[in-house]
Amino acid sequence: MATDYTKELDELIEYVINESASDLHISEGRQPTIRVSGSLIPLVKKPRLTKADTLGFLERLLSAENKKLFFEEKEIDFSYNYKDKARFRGNSFFQQETVSIALRLIPKKIKSFAELFLPSALETFCQRHQGFFLVVGPIGHGKTTTLASMVEYINSTRAEHILTIEDPIEYVYEQKMSIIDQREIRIDTKDFHTALGSVFREDVNVLMIGEMRDVETISTAVTAAETGHLVLSTLHTNNAAQTIDRIIDTFPSGQQDQIRVQLAGSLCGIFSLRLIPRISGGLVPAYELLINNNAVANLIREKRTHEIDTVIETGLEQGMVDMNRSLADLVRNGEISTENALLYAFNPKALERLI
Repeated sequence: MATDYTKELDELIEYVINESASDLHISEGRQPTIRVSGSLIPLVKKPRLTKADTLGFLERLLSAENKKLFFEEKEIDFSYNYKDKARFRGNSFFQQETVSIALRLIPKKIKSFAELFLPSALETFCQRHQGFFLVVGPIGHGKTTTLASMVEYINSTRAEHILTIEDPIEYVYEQKMSIIDQREIRIDTKDFHTALGSVFREDVNVLMIGEMRDVETISTAVTAAETGHLVLSTLHTNNAAQTIDRIIDTFPSGQQDQIRVQLAGSLCGIFSLRLIPRISGGLVPAYELLINNNAVANLIREKRTHEIDTVIETGLEQGMVDMNRSLADLVRNGEISTENALLYAFNPKALERLI
């Protein structure tokens, strides 16, 4: 009897939802596996998957166009809606000539800053009408969720035209005070560069770019921030200083002085976060917040980004947050263990002196 892969996929997705999992992994030769609070848990009551199983699931997850593209390119990002109950960001790829699928659950409800244990200081950046704000950190540590909360805050408090450019679309917004248009790469537009080129003719106030992937995207985003747009985006970097260096190093040497000047003038702030296992279960964020003031702007222009960490450490009165201080507060409040705090610290020796 042929396997009903629609029914099987629905059952796996229900596992993800009911167990409050963040991810589902489907790979040939392994049992389906979910990630809960950072830990991978195989579904031991399920059989190991065969090649026919992974292809069967792929058939249910991808459109005809995406399937064609997947077999041409050997990997693909996609989104998947489940019965109006949940939405997933997916990636399928080949490994050792077999198909693997990773699905990340995108919660239907967009949580507020308070619900996510994020600082209310983020509201200040949402109230800006111009500038460049970045959320950074490793994959799977809440960058997209934080950006979604910022977009939803603007949507709920201001009448603006918000445009998102994503690959794929993750959170889906219900229009409130703002007009929100969401464009997905390959479906609604050719690529990030093409979509960004049109922004200046679309009467956009707030631009959310899912990820800064190349020099063209970064250059256009910075220009948009200089010309009256609030631009929100993400980068896979560790902290504020590294983020600034990464942006500048993306450009050819002959353009780096120019981008330094542009970045010094347009940057609002950089928010770096880590999701740390909580003693009581689940995850809680620790974070660093850089606010671009005159001192920071001068350091960017003068190629002294290595001094930015010190500015953050001493910038508490200006509203800046040092990652070690954030971790130390979580330890003192009994939220996380000292061991985990040291594991996630940028500077473990300095953290030991704070705890």
